[in-house]
Amino acid sequence: MSQEKKFVKLGSIIQEFGLEVLHEGVDYPNVPLTTLDVNRPGLPLAGFFEHFDTERLLVMGLTETTYLGDMTPQQRLERFDRLLAYPVPALIFTRGIRPSPECMEMAEKYDRTVLRTAAQTSAFMSSLIGSLANHLAPSITRSGVMLEVFGEGVLIQGESGVGKSEVAIELIQRGHRLIADDAVELRDTGRGTLLATSPELIRQYMELRGIGVIDVRNLFGLRAIKNEQQIDIVINLEPWNDAAVYDRLGLESSYTHILGVKVASITIPVKPGRNLASIIEVAAMNNRSRRMGYNAALELTRRMDEHFAQEAAQGGM
Repeated sequence: MSQEKKFVKLGSIIQEFGLEVLHEGVDYPNVPLTTLDVNRPGLPLAGFFEHFDTERLLVMGLTETTYLGDMTPQQRLERFDRLLAYPVPALIFTRGIRPSPECMEMAEKYDRTVLRTAAQTSAFMSSLIGSLANHLAPSITRSGVMLEVFGEGVLIQGESGVGKSEVAIELIQRGHRLIADDAVELRDTGRGTLLATSPELIRQYMELRGIGVIDVRNLFGLRAIKNEQQIDIVINLEPWNDAAVYDRLGLESSYTHILGVKVASITIPVKPGRNLASIIEVAAMNNRSRRMGYNAALELTRRMDEHFAQEAAQGGM
């Protein structure tokens, strides 16, 4: 399991949003963005720089440019001189606004990147922050197989050789979809859920002992794969142990914590003769039923309690 500090290159954001490059800073495509916050520099343009975060992208819209439009060229030059003296990753103009000559002069002086988009300011900022949150969310990589089974995100884990990929193939043949095999990238969405995906290099590929590497999309079609999926349950496969005591009723729910997010978890013992694909299908459906408020084990216990209570009442008559 590994965890790393996340960043996204400015060049990726430029490409994602189709931003126009008006001035190129030094090695601007490779400038790392490490925070999802974005600045609208109204206060800095007014001369207030306390708590000014130089790691944030700067976004200027109609409000800021109108404010600057009432200044003299010398005043604008002084404001941009102070603003762009800070090592900001880029300054982005929205609504197709043309930067003033004073802005471009200071961008050239300090070698700052200036970008432009035709999008409205609020809509662009919303999309930009969402994109940065997606790129920079805390993430880890775990060994296992991730599938979508009846709409439920199922992460199958277990020791090497326990049969994770084999049961995944059978589930794919039954119409369920593969998200990742071997290495599963997990990302915290910030909304109490985890999103799973596959490393780009091995996406849609699986390894089967005795056969080797297979291309799932090529063999089973596009319906057999999915790029990402929320994790709803973690299923741990382990070799059957006659000395172990396995849960037979499921009265108590088990959970595991990943990146601080609580996820339902169960352990399924593996031995010859057990149809693991069918068991995992049932586990996925049962988990969805529980999330919707119905617990079969608790319902059975309630019915049994009522039955014994009625018998006791009749016996006491």
